Amino acid sequence: MSKPPLSRPPGQKPPGDRPRRGPGRSAAPPRTVAAPKPKGAPERIAKLLARAGIASRREIERMIAEGRIALNGTVLDTPATLLTSLHGVTVDGNEVKAPAPARLFRFHKPTALLTTERDPKGRPTIYDKLPKDLPRVMPVGRLDLNTEGLLLLTTDGELKRQLELPSTGVERTYRARVFGSVSQEQLEDLIHGVEIEGVRYGSIDANLERRTGRNGWVEMRLTEGKNREVRRVLEFLGLQVSRLIRTSYGPFALEDLPVGAVDEIRQHDLVVFRKTLK
Repeated sequence: MSKPPLSRPPGQKPPGDRPRRGPGRSAAPPRTVAAPKPKGAPERIAKLLARAGIASRREIERMIAEGRIALNGTVLDTPATLLTSLHGVTVDGNEVKAPAPARLFRFHKPTALLTTERDPKGRPTIYDKLPKDLPRVMPVGRLDLNTEGLLLLTTDGELKRQLELPSTGVERTYRARVFGSVSQEQLEDLIHGVEIEGVRYGSIDANLERRTGRNGWVEMRLTEGKNREVRRVLEFLGLQVSRLIRTSYGPFALEDLPVGAVDEIRQHDLVVFRKTLK
């Protein structure tokens, strides 16, 4: 019989000398994947423009509301417009080119950078540090101001959406340096999910990597990626997080990519990975 979700931190227990992983851990439920649409079927213009790398779907909806997108010279007033291609579509009066193959990049995000295009307060963003010769890219998910590590960037709004949706089950891995007492048993309880202040967090595979006194490193694997999820869960367990690093996103790992550096995922590897998302 499975354990109920946590509603409060379990009692502290003395940790063993070595981290352990409990046997018979609950497996995640199988994913339900929607059947692909027939090739050539009409799709929303916001989706087509996102796939062409114009902007994210949400940004495109704003652009339509601002009257910046037209079809055969007629300004569009709804993102629900269905099209089979972008022929005749213009953005700010410029013809939209046929979408190029999606590209995906790894970026080793440093701390003290916002994952946004611009900040009203004038704080530095990732776009201030990205190479100027990089094509227009969108971040896949977000890393908050004080989180570092792997941030994927893509030219394709539809790929961005696929990678971010919890329903696709793309796993993210983090390493957190923490201060405080926690047992491996407490961390293993997170496999059943946890509710914190009315917010439900899904299954997390957590492991205590090493500990020196009350300082330690915790590895966490999850597929939801809600706002500040890792920090909130660890703080819920009574831990102070002094450093948080994302080390992988799906099959793409940070490895030894230098801080601030960008490189491109091989097209073959991206094509193979995308087939697993369908």
